[in-house]
Amino acid sequence: MTTDVADVELKAKHKVMWAKGDYPLMVDTFLLPIGQRLVDATEVSKGARVLDVAAGTGNASIPAAQRGALVTASDLTPELLEAGARRPDAQGLQIEWVEADAENLPFDDASFDVVMSSIGVMFAPHHDAAADELVRVCRPGGTIALLSWTPEGMIGDLFRTMKPFAPPPPPGAQPPPMWGDEKHLQSLLGDRVDFAVLERDNLAITAFPQARDYAKHFKAYYGPTIATHANAVNEGRDGELDEALDQFCDKWNRGTAESAHFEQEYLVAVGTKR
Repeated sequence: MTTDVADVELKAKHKVMWAKGDYPLMVDTFLLPIGQRLVDATEVSKGARVLDVAAGTGNASIPAAQRGALVTASDLTPELLEAGARRPDAQGLQIEWVEADAENLPFDDASFDVVMSSIGVMFAPHHDAAADELVRVCRPGGTIALLSWTPEGMIGDLFRTMKPFAPPPPPGAQPPPMWGDEKHLQSLLGDRVDFAVLERDNLAITAFPQARDYAKHFKAYYGPTIATHANAVNEGRDGELDEALDQFCDKWNRGTAESAHFEQEYLVAVGTKR
């Protein structure tokens, strides 16, 4: 658990970063399928006590609650939780929305049957601390389920593309897509979780008519890209970043010039806590 001044300042920056832009719009535009994908892989059952860590707007919380689970959706950024609670498909479901740091969860030991995170906990900067918390709050014999972008996939490459234009990461912070690497995940959890599912899959994205519309969308609505672009502007390198993002989009387009198609690879990991 990290509680020093530098960490408090880092978490404050992360909270502000994820509140920038319009992440709920991004979820509605192309991210909705992955929450359901994780819940299906986890086989969430009625009455299960489920914690969704770094839940955002409830992309996995809501389908879990629709199965009759008792869901707690936690996230560092209250604006995302508020947006999730307002979603029409969240109304009438048993979901508690709780502001919480994934590296310091305010829940008792062994208090949940299922602890899950869909492209959420991967953005906690200290991977070991976050992994320890996932295990701590899950009961023995319970399920830990994660869906994370892979380092080799499109989002892994996006972060590599943005890195030269972003502020330097604080000491000890690790790249988010490492959670999508099987070996790294095993190093974090393998001695405490028996993984029955370790599967790579792709999220197909066809929401953008032209490839470079994807970059425009991220620059307008995605907190990490907005923060990177602001830093590039301060350094007088925003034109370089714009060109790098355009080339990135062209590289990953699997469609045509007038009908873009992207494939974002992710890793689904579902296991049982020992």
